[in-house]
Amino acid sequence: MTTIGLIRHGSTLWNKEGRIQGHTDNPLDEEGLEQAAALAERLSTEKWDYIYSSDLLRARQTAEVIAARLGLSVAGWVPGIREMDGGLLEGTTEQELIERWGKEWRTLELGLEKNESGRLRGSRAIEEIAQRHPGRHVLVVSHGAILRSTLSGLVPELDVSVFLKNTSLTWLVYTGTTWTCELYNCVKHIEN
Repeated sequence: MTTIGLIRHGSTLWNKEGRIQGHTDNPLDEEGLEQAAALAERLSTEKWDYIYSSDLLRARQTAEVIAARLGLSVAGWVPGIREMDGGLLEGTTEQELIERWGKEWRTLELGLEKNESGRLRGSRAIEEIAQRHPGRHVLVVSHGAILRSTLSGLVPELDVSVFLKNTSLTWLVYTGTTWTCELYNCVKHIEN
């Protein structure tokens, strides 16, 4: 069995402002760095063999904090687990979207990546990582929307309606033929 620990990156200023990030390459804010360190501390009590990350800065920074604490090197920057493309929505808040395109903006073609595209892209990337490291424990740092799409592809029966929190941990187990989710959206490392 292969264990994959999926991690959403730490918080950014745009998370706090409610801005859609997509492919925009934003850094972690101070709280995001603290969240990553808290998660790294939690993970240091477990056995992890490899860590991979999206190629976007906020995920890379999260992965680097974790890797340093675990004594690992980041095994690779994986474009397949990059956040969903936000198209014309990137950098905007809900209020700005309404001001620009009206309350029905969700019905417009604004260049957003389709969920099916993210589901296929993310699932393929995670499957490739799992096949590369059979029987190992692998961490993957990515982003909220692509992780939810990926999870719906790998574990279709999983309820992914709850948004993933910053530095949340979700565990998947792969038997070589099937995926199961053992833990979803766990943030006990940052809860007071």
